[in-house]
Amino acid sequence: MADKLKQKLVVIGNGMAGISTVEQIIKLGGAYDITVFGSEPHPNYNRIMLSYVLDGSKTVDDIVLNDWNWYKENNITLHVGTTVTKIDEENKVVVANNGLTVPYDRVIIATGSNPFILPVPGSDKEGVVGFRDIADCNQMLEAAKRYKKAAVIGGGLLGLEAAKGLVNLGMDVTVVHLMNDLMERQLDHNASSMLQAELESQGIKFAMGKQTEELLGDERVTGLRFKDGTELEAEFVVMAVGIKPNVEVAKASGITVNRGIVVDDYLRTSMHDVYAVGECDEHRGVCYGLVAPLFEQGMVLAKHLCGVETKPYEGSIVSTKLKISGVDVFSAGEFIEGPEHTVIAAKDEWKKTYKKILLKDNVIVGAVLFGDVTESASLQKLIKQEAVMTDEIYSMVMGTGCCGGGAKKVNSVENMADDEIVCGCNGVTKKTIVDAVTNQGLTTVDEIKACTGATRSCGGCKPMVEEILQYVLGDGFKTATKQGICGCTTLNRDEIVAEIRAKGLTTTKEVMNVLEWSEPEGCSKCRPAINYYLGMIYPEIYEDEKESRFVNERMNANIQKDGTYTVVPRMYGGVTTPEDLKRIADISLKYDVKVVKVTGGQRLDLIGVKKEDLPKVWEELDMPSGYAYAKSLRTVKTCVGAAFCRFGTQDSMNVGALLEKKFERLDFPAKFKMAVNGCPRNCAESCTKDIGIVGNDGGWEVFIGGNGGIKPRIADSFCKVRTDEELFEICAAVMQYYRETANYLERTSEWVERLGLDNIKQVILEDQKERKALVDRIEVALQQVEDPWQKVVNDPKIRRNLFQEAEPSVAE
Repeated sequence: MADKLKQKLVVIGNGMAGISTVEQIIKLGGAYDITVFGSEPHPNYNRIMLSYVLDGSKTVDDIVLNDWNWYKENNITLHVGTTVTKIDEENKVVVANNGLTVPYDRVIIATGSNPFILPVPGSDKEGVVGFRDIADCNQMLEAAKRYKKAAVIGGGLLGLEAAKGLVNLGMDVTVVHLMNDLMERQLDHNASSMLQAELESQGIKFAMGKQTEELLGDERVTGLRFKDGTELEAEFVVMAVGIKPNVEVAKASGITVNRGIVVDDYLRTSMHDVYAVGECDEHRGVCYGLVAPLFEQGMVLAKHLCGVETKPYEGSIVSTKLKISGVDVFSAGEFIEGPEHTVIAAKDEWKKTYKKILLKDNVIVGAVLFGDVTESASLQKLIKQEAVMTDEIYSMVMGTGCCGGGAKKVNSVENMADDEIVCGCNGVTKKTIVDAVTNQGLTTVDEIKACTGATRSCGGCKPMVEEILQYVLGDGFKTATKQGICGCTTLNRDEIVAEIRAKGLTTTKEVMNVLEWSEPEGCSKCRPAINYYLGMIYPEIYEDEKESRFVNERMNANIQKDGTYTVVPRMYGGVTTPEDLKRIADISLKYDVKVVKVTGGQRLDLIGVKKEDLPKVWEELDMPSGYAYAKSLRTVKTCVGAAFCRFGTQDSMNVGALLEKKFERLDFPAKFKMAVNGCPRNCAESCTKDIGIVGNDGGWEVFIGGNGGIKPRIADSFCKVRTDEELFEICAAVMQYYRETANYLERTSEWVERLGLDNIKQVILEDQKERKALVDRIEVALQQVEDPWQKVVNDPKIRRNLFQEAEPSVAE
């Protein structure tokens, strides 16, 4: 009975656009009985990944997005190898080329596009193919086994991918291009020239400014003749001169067609109850040939079909990100400058990097990147938001030197819209990933990949997926164990630190370039680690790279799941005053703090502060940051001690406060907690702290390597000292040795077990010269620290950049 109530939805096209829309409809709970027609004999696969099949790095099965079981599990009727030829509006049925008719209530046309074949003599000869589907890919693979010389006509994105794949297969390949610049629809002359030079070094030949007039040969192609009379020998020719929307079924059905199937802002065609999505449609005069717009269209259409309120589709800011054997290129928006533009550009021929940003009335309208595309996601978002150029944005994207880095980001995960696409290959949004983490308990990139499809194709979105995981999970974030510190390198922590010292590397970008990271921008695991190692090695000269820190550290507060933040002021040794408590209460009322929570670390959490209120709260509190968000000294917990307790033998409150004041704000590999007990009764729980201190009649006993978290561990007795001065020296030496030898995110509990307690004792207790050197080095580091809250309060640019909400646009 329930099935009878479902409307019949027919999807014409089994490609990425149509099936992505179907996936969204299923997620939204749409009540449809779905039938899908596909002209190819395959389930839905990732067309973007055909070049990877061509170069042998992936198989056809690897690029399948929805296998046969997916259709069965979702009760979708699938007809493969079948082409719909007409939509009969009067009888409300679709008609296929095999005579099959299927009734419909609504139809989605998602027929994609066809390769454009040049209308020149000989284009129908054997050995001439397009590059659009698995069949084309198979023909190219077979040709590479039998023939040597190939020509690729078209120097756009698809042509260059085809050329590189054929070169990898051992063919002698020449790219023939009508224009003098490669990818002239996405790149300016500088970027195009750099791209050509790089691809030439990889074995691809180029015939630029050549117009193909005829394909030579009898039955099989043997070469090309150009308009200028010159010829090129070729036994195999790939046509990659462009695509044209596949509008045959729309034309046959009487639907309005220009270049593509004309649709409105809700993807409706001129025929009632018939929609079009993806490369086959034309929206506001534009036909899109890239993947991101088709997913954006699909989300709007799915919501519309499911009766869910949605903004109309108003067009897409197109961008191109190309990676061929290490060549990184990005462009978005406008890229050819005119008199109306302000141009910001930097070119480094030594490092083979190039950046250009175009402004119109100081608004960012376009960008081109070559060699270093680290800021591509940020720039794409800024262009989409029509952001006004500022000093902070300039510093972020242009860096401190020519094409350099080391700047502060203005956009991060917490500012992304829920419906923003993270994985362009598979149309996975931020919300999809966040929901998978929060609702299904996923904690790794591999789990996200299996559940949502994000990262399963080109992998370019992996750093952003890791950022989202860290954003949602905080310290619960896990990554798969690899040989190196992450998947970007095979080097471990000790090797990286040794290379930094030996080669004098001073920035994260320099480390990744010189040490040959596989991902030039790094990832959310290695960037914070390298940032920490550099700061530890060069405390006096290194400038902290905020963009390499996790979100909580960048914002100097702990983000909560509702988007508000927790403020935790410092209370030295767990001691406060009535005046400070009154100020906390007044500010909590003034800024509508949701909860004031007493923590296990003997201080107060102010939970539920709005992001834009953070600097005002910090300023009015006039208290130091408690660093509850940081890989730093969190708290020094104390008992009442000899000052008031009848059992106390040492002044634990005073010593704890002095320790906290001395070592606060210093970066550690992981969060660091201490406790000071005035007697062996252990009221401050020293046995589960990174450094635990217990007072007795003769002085102090020091314990190290305790942990009360997920992996509880009782601290090891390290030594006994008589005076406060000795205590501070031992604590400083232990801290610095931990800072210098621990892996990033490795707690002292793991560090002690890995290095061995006896080895640590030998360095710190038995080698007095080394202990003094450790103390001297930590003193140098301590001289560089400053309170982050006061820095924000006193810097209007940082306040405006990170904490002031943008004004809503008219459209919103």
